Amino acid sequence: DPCVGIRAVPVGEAMMACVLLDHLLLHRGQVGAGPRGTIG
Repeated sequence: DPCVGIRAVPVGEAMMACVLLDHLLLHRGQVGAGPRGTIG
């Protein structure tokens, strides 16, 4: 596919966002949400 380079960046960003959110949810499940119960 000649356009694979154009689509690689958005796909990579989306994959990284999914991995980071997955790790955040794993952390919150093990540690808890904290005093405020918000992300961040």
